[in-house]
Amino acid sequence: MVLAIATETPPLKMAEDGVVRVGNTRVTLDTVVAVFKQGTTAEEMVYRYPSLKLADVYATVAFYLNHQQDVESYLQQRQQQAQDIRQLNQARFDPQGWRDRLLARKAEQDAC
Repeated sequence: MVLAIATETPPLKMAEDGVVRVGNTRVTLDTVVAVFKQGTTAEEMVYRYPSLKLADVYATVAFYLNHQQDVESYLQQRQQQAQDIRQLNQARFDPQGWRDRLLARKAEQDAC
């Protein structure tokens, strides 16, 4: 018997919103890389995220290790996007005075 060695594509899919997910799950590449950097094993990841397959976790970690610069660049870009969105939301929905506005609205409703 001859062992057939074939190249397999990583189980990563780019969603419409530009987020890379693992397999057919909602678990992101960001998540797998973050917990891998914390020292979490592939088996622990599957335990934490039951929708993941063990082989997909190993393949994702291997992809990260083989393309570390590209993945780190992607992760930095995602962090910048998150920060931009956070700042936009804070500008649109200023938390200052929230409590006062809510209490004023409640007082108006109680007065009616």
